[in-house]
Amino acid sequence: MTETEQHIPIHLILKKLWDGVRPYQWQFWSSFIFLIIALTVNIFVPLWYKDFFDILGKASKEVSSGQSLIHILYIVGLLHTINWLFFRLAIFLFNGMETKVMAQLKQNAFNYMMLHSYVFFTNNFTGSLVQRVGRFSRAFERLSDTFFFSIIPLFVTVIGSTIIIWQQAPAISVVIIFWVIIISTFHILFSRWKLKYDLKMVAADSLTTGMLSDSISNHNSVRLFTGFAHEKKSFKDVTDDQARKTLFSWRLGDLVDTVQVFLIYVVEFLIFYYAVIFWQKGAITLGTFVLIQAYIIGIASQLWSLSKIIRNIYESFADSKEMVEILITPYGIKNVAEAKPLLVDKGEITFDDVSFAFNNQKNVLSHINLSIKPGEKIALVGPSGAGKTTLVQLILRIYDVTSGSVSIDSHDISKVTQESLRKNISLVPQDPVLFHRTLLENIRYGDRDATNNEVIRVAKLAHCDEFIEHLSLKYDTYVGERGVKLSGGERQRVAIARAILKNAPILIFDEATSSLDSHSEALIQDALDVLMRGRTTVVIAHRLSTIRKMDRIIVLKDGAIA
Repeated sequence: MTETEQHIPIHLILKKLWDGVRPYQWQFWSSFIFLIIALTVNIFVPLWYKDFFDILGKASKEVSSGQSLIHILYIVGLLHTINWLFFRLAIFLFNGMETKVMAQLKQNAFNYMMLHSYVFFTNNFTGSLVQRVGRFSRAFERLSDTFFFSIIPLFVTVIGSTIIIWQQAPAISVVIIFWVIIISTFHILFSRWKLKYDLKMVAADSLTTGMLSDSISNHNSVRLFTGFAHEKKSFKDVTDDQARKTLFSWRLGDLVDTVQVFLIYVVEFLIFYYAVIFWQKGAITLGTFVLIQAYIIGIASQLWSLSKIIRNIYESFADSKEMVEILITPYGIKNVAEAKPLLVDKGEITFDDVSFAFNNQKNVLSHINLSIKPGEKIALVGPSGAGKTTLVQLILRIYDVTSGSVSIDSHDISKVTQESLRKNISLVPQDPVLFHRTLLENIRYGDRDATNNEVIRVAKLAHCDEFIEHLSLKYDTYVGERGVKLSGGERQRVAIARAILKNAPILIFDEATSSLDSHSEALIQDALDVLMRGRTTVVIAHRLSTIRKMDRIIVLKDGAIA
């Protein structure tokens, strides 16, 4: 996703929401059908009350009149029972469908977003991405609730009431039709104009969440560089800006409510005024007057929430928009059509005239020709910015080459599946980031089918057991977000244990012992010597102790092999 605003058509937002509904559409349609049946049955109740009051209006206390009134009450009771039954069924199905769809939408968002490229995640705040996933599912909840509890009842009430009133008093039904059209048109036009301010409000909320997440993630830097005052002012600025945009959006909503209430009062007065005149002239009966009154009150109560209905719809679209932007953004790194799994037999890595530039602008590597033999151990050395890390990232296909090709066992890695490529490579980064899970789960991530005994074995090879044994919960200890409860050297050992467990034919180390003291380094080097045996190994090296164990040293300078 780019940082610029994208125009996302509403039909595309609805399509992405429907992707979550599709597996449960039978519940979706059944709940709405049952709801419409319940509401339609309810529309006929005032017709029987009309007859009820017409009989009362005759001022007759004959036995037959009393029996007719009792008969009407039985019918009304039956209609209410049918309404209650179908409405309860609709609610039962709707609630089950809605919770499942919300979970499905979160899964759809997660599944697509997690396959985006490394660049995508570097260009977006983690907190903002998390919030977008949550908003996406909540937007569906608000949208479906609005349709189920507001829009469908509004349509059924207005259409059903207007048809019945037309049969009783056509002139009043015409007034009702114009009343509904005027209010609805005003709301729709005003809400469409207001949408841009709702989007600004949502964007401001995302910015606030992103900055909050960024500051909390870097709380240690804030303390060490005495940046609290700066962060405090920056956070105040973004929250104040969010408050201003939110208040303006809310006040526009209040303006809509004010106009709507005025229109409802005026039209309601006019309808009842003319209904009284018609009643006095004998054009309508007492029962018809009661019928009109019941329908008018019902329509007014539905129209009263029209501003909220439209506001909820547009806010739901605004909340969905940011996630849909991600869902329609093509992947930066994609599998080619009919990409095949990579089968590594030897582990030979070949760079054939490889050049790479970030965004096709900043040149990082130029015309790299390099062949790494099967089982060979090479060290990449050179000054900062020489392109060592980028060279490794091209092997992992975190980036695609600008020109040339990278091959493993004569297979162009751009033509194999990304999953099979990375399955054959173990990486130990310079600054490992761990899951907020147990030590056992973090190490087992190298092979999620490994037994506890296998995990403990590799942990001992990486000398993790030296610090794990001193923990009260041992391997069941949670390491904290990003592994903050462990020291840098301890995280490094966990990452090495994970790489040992993965047992891939190609190994990549970004100065894997840089966070260790000399004693721990000596222990880890022993484990690495065993691990590297017979495997193709690429090491970004800074320490002489690491470099001298390599078969070959590749010196990079200014993006070229020196």
